[in-house]
Amino acid sequence: MSNQHGEFIWYELLTDNSDAALKFYSAILGWQCTDSGQPGMDYRILHTRDENTGEPHDIGGLMQLTDEMCQAGARPVWLGYIGVEDVDQTVANIVAAGGNEQMSPTDIPDVGRIALVTDPQDIPFYVMRGLSNQTSLAFASDKPRVGHCAWNELITTDPEAAKAFYFKEFGWTKDGEMDMGPMGNYEFIRHNGVIGAIMPKPEEIPIPMWHYYFRCADIDTTFNAIIANGGQILHGPDEIPGGDFILKGFDPQGALFALVGARK
Repeated sequence: MSNQHGEFIWYELLTDNSDAALKFYSAILGWQCTDSGQPGMDYRILHTRDENTGEPHDIGGLMQLTDEMCQAGARPVWLGYIGVEDVDQTVANIVAAGGNEQMSPTDIPDVGRIALVTDPQDIPFYVMRGLSNQTSLAFASDKPRVGHCAWNELITTDPEAAKAFYFKEFGWTKDGEMDMGPMGNYEFIRHNGVIGAIMPKPEEIPIPMWHYYFRCADIDTTFNAIIANGGQILHGPDEIPGGDFILKGFDPQGALFALVGARK
């Protein structure tokens, strides 16, 4: 794995209708997919193409929820993967720090070793040690890239506890903050560049969770495409410092998604 310990390296949509989900996200972000080739499971690799070179970049995965998963309470959701040097040791550290192990460390042939965990506030994410020597560009830390994740935002019931947990486990640091008035502070997090932020959970957000912002080519065109393809806008577009706009919504299967982009 060429990415540093603590970097976001992959994103995954768990959904109860992979075909419909792919149609939706292809319409709003231009994503395409290929089959993962993993036997016995419907797992598709989502990718986009570089605006200048046309080179394909893998962004994440699209995983079909099985009936058994749904019966156990699984619902459509976006999850992120954090790259680590040692999956087993990281899971042990997370459990010792008050988190939980949801899926034990597992080897995926020709891919790497992964585990699903939660932080002490029960927010889920994966940790992964990939086998590839290529640097993941799923999170575009180097420059704005359409179709890639541009921001990782943790909405939590306890920002101080969350900072202590993630900073210790993954080597993150605080990189300033923005006062949001009654909503509290929006605290930026850095790790080989600014990777996102941590904020208190507003009352209107039903549960604490990670929100992953994918970059679209034009926020207004994408807004219209969301509505035309059966999505629901939660709020936005709202202008943010720097001139971009953000919005959040639900895809047709009920997974919350977030987007950022310019207004052309």
